[in-house]
Amino acid sequence: MNLQIPADAWPVVLMAAVVVLLIFRKPLFLLAKFLLRSLVGLGFLFLWASSGVAAGLSLGVNLFNAFTLGLLGLPGLGLLMMLRWLG
Repeated sequence: MNLQIPADAWPVVLMAAVVVLLIFRKPLFLLAKFLLRSLVGLGFLFLWASSGVAAGLSLGVNLFNAFTLGLLGLPGLGLLMMLRWLG
């Protein structure tokens, strides 16, 4: 499938993209913030996996745990540790 946009339609496409970005600026910002915090949480999980095992506190390095840390932050870590302890 070859989609070609005519040369004179590029300004319209760019204007539409700008309008969409302006309309969805807040949700896109919140999504980017959540993904960045989840990426930091994933990095924390990697560090925790190497040091937490020695203390007997291990968590899996996966997207669910990273998203939990990205959404809840430090209370999310407590929640994950409590769920690990219970299960």
